[in-house]
Amino acid sequence: MPQIGDKATDFILPSTKGPVQLSKVYRDGKVVLAFYTEDDTPSCARELASFSEEYPTLQELGASVVAVSVDSLHSHQSFCDKVGGYPFPLVSDAEQEVAAAYGVRHDDGKRNHRAVFVIDQEGVVIHAIPWYQPGNPSQLLEVFRALGLEG
Repeated sequence: MPQIGDKATDFILPSTKGPVQLSKVYRDGKVVLAFYTEDDTPSCARELASFSEEYPTLQELGASVVAVSVDSLHSHQSFCDKVGGYPFPLVSDAEQEVAAAYGVRHDDGKRNHRAVFVIDQEGVVIHAIPWYQPGNPSQLLEVFRALGLEG
């Protein structure tokens, strides 16, 4: 699992918004890289909804969101259609290579556990929450503070 100060592992994977290459995304601003367990589950829907609801604030702080799970692109698109879409891409890591690189593969080997990494414009991890809990507002606040929110 990358630690604060480590270079973020780059990847190119399909998403609901076309192919995503992490290094191209962070060149345009900080990135909240959010791993989630599974499409259309209550906790993961809550995780993605919180980032979606706060997306304007994240953008004001110069950040974008990239959400990653092992679900197929078809599953991601169905999930997006069901909830009315997300302003950020849902990336399909079907082979779990990115999950393995970030140390977030679930013990069952079939999915990710929830984790969040904040990556700066140099591609360096500046904050990591290895066991992200979407119902914990202090963890979302940690993300905002890592992006430079005062308070």
